[in-house]
Amino acid sequence: MITILIVDDHAMLRSGLSMLLDARPDMRVIGEAAEGGEALLKAADLRPSVVLMDLSMPQGKDGMTTTAELKKQMPEVAVLVLTMHDDEEYLLQSIRAGASGYILKSAPHDELLTAIRTVSSGQAYLNPSATKRLMSEYTERVRHGENTDLYETLSEREKETLAWTAKGYSNKEIAEQLCISVKTVETHKSNVMEKLNLKSRPELIKYALKKGLLQFE
Repeated sequence: MITILIVDDHAMLRSGLSMLLDARPDMRVIGEAAEGGEALLKAADLRPSVVLMDLSMPQGKDGMTTTAELKKQMPEVAVLVLTMHDDEEYLLQSIRAGASGYILKSAPHDELLTAIRTVSSGQAYLNPSATKRLMSEYTERVRHGENTDLYETLSEREKETLAWTAKGYSNKEIAEQLCISVKTVETHKSNVMEKLNLKSRPELIKYALKKGLLQFE
């Protein structure tokens, strides 16, 4: 069962989302919060699988700050940003803060349900329009001659490890996928981070997105 905490300053939206999600046999809304401070308290008490996080909550702690604090306190909880902001910078900031997914409030219900199931399983999800924009920006940089050679310093196994890690798979799951040991996966991951000058998982996800290594629903 996917347990969900909804964080949004609009009561009607929270109510509508609760009705939508509770109607699914594999989902249950266990709490609601109108701003970030309340969300942190409820998340600590309820321990949801997924937090649906609005970004703009003017009467309290904003969603970006709340996401970063929540991931520090409860790294096992997946945060899915649900926002009206169809903007690349908000997307990148959300990833840096630790969000596992980013989807627009205007998205169809089926897409929202897919996003929730995806992040609850430990994988990453971005709305298709945001992904397309990121890839377009990357393509433009390539056309203008920016250095993209670091990726080619990776071995094939390291490239595969990078892709699986960015998708949210654990070391054990990657080892099973590639038929190698967990220790070897850890070595590959360490090499990837060093070769690409990456310091954290959000940086790794951002890099993988720009390299076109992630495929989303």
